[in-house]
Amino acid sequence: MSSQHPVTVRAAAKINLHLGVGAPREDGFHPLTTVYQAVGLCDDVTAHPADELSLEVDGSDWIDVDVVPTDGANLAHRAAVLLGSHHGRDLTGRLVVEKAIPVAGGLAGGSADAAAALVALDRLHDLGTSDDDLLRIAAELGSDVPFALIGGTALGTGRGELVESVGDVGTWWWVIVPSREGLSTPAVYRHFDKLFPKADPTPPDAEGLLSALRTGQPISLARTLHNDLQEPAVDLRPELGTLIEHGESEGALRGIVSGSGPTVVFLCESADHARDLAGALMRTGHPVVLVANGAVAGSHVVPSHV
Repeated sequence: MSSQHPVTVRAAAKINLHLGVGAPREDGFHPLTTVYQAVGLCDDVTAHPADELSLEVDGSDWIDVDVVPTDGANLAHRAAVLLGSHHGRDLTGRLVVEKAIPVAGGLAGGSADAAAALVALDRLHDLGTSDDDLLRIAAELGSDVPFALIGGTALGTGRGELVESVGDVGTWWWVIVPSREGLSTPAVYRHFDKLFPKADPTPPDAEGLLSALRTGQPISLARTLHNDLQEPAVDLRPELGTLIEHGESEGALRGIVSGSGPTVVFLCESADHARDLAGALMRTGHPVVLVANGAVAGSHVVPSHV
């Protein structure tokens, strides 16, 4: 039986604390060892009862929502189709996405929306899909979607789609600087292959970073942040390297490109430190600077106030 009330699900952006990349496999995918963290920058997806499936996108005024597709090219739309297929039916619903995660920023906003759509439609139609099945469907949608379901801090392997939660005792504060211009993930991987033609098939492990997470100490974590895609991303977009140097000169413990970019994230000692750094970056010409904490929960239903 379907719910007669809309269901809103919140899903968080992800940043990569560690991204180790191996040489491409025979299928063309690069094996990854990554540590994801969900941070408090979230999209909300609301599933309304409807006679057919549709998708609308709205968002913060600094986000260009017009570039987000509202058809089958949108991961949230594809999530609805795959979830319906799993249950042998066509799912209906008016999906309304309210975006606060930058578009094409390497923060997995599209993946977060897909994960939220899976949960929202599952609840709207009272499907009772098991967690294992939701994760399997999520992995079909893309490497970052399973993590968007579970949130927190997790180790990702394979193409990043095999995720397991890891011990993380800290509260971490991040300053996030999105770029006005996107950066193609395939282009960054191609540039990685060009820069590192003899890359090891086995990606660098994350043991040092996982140990740092267990200390809860920001300085320990700062020392172990790692991204094999940073060099190709900065080579393609030198201004990202300039931004990292600027943020660190303003007092960030460490700056790093998140994922394939172009978003840059800075680790700070505390909430006050993060707010101070954000203010400094805004005063020097960065129009959008965000502050977020981590780790936060995965996709979850937002209680209705109806």
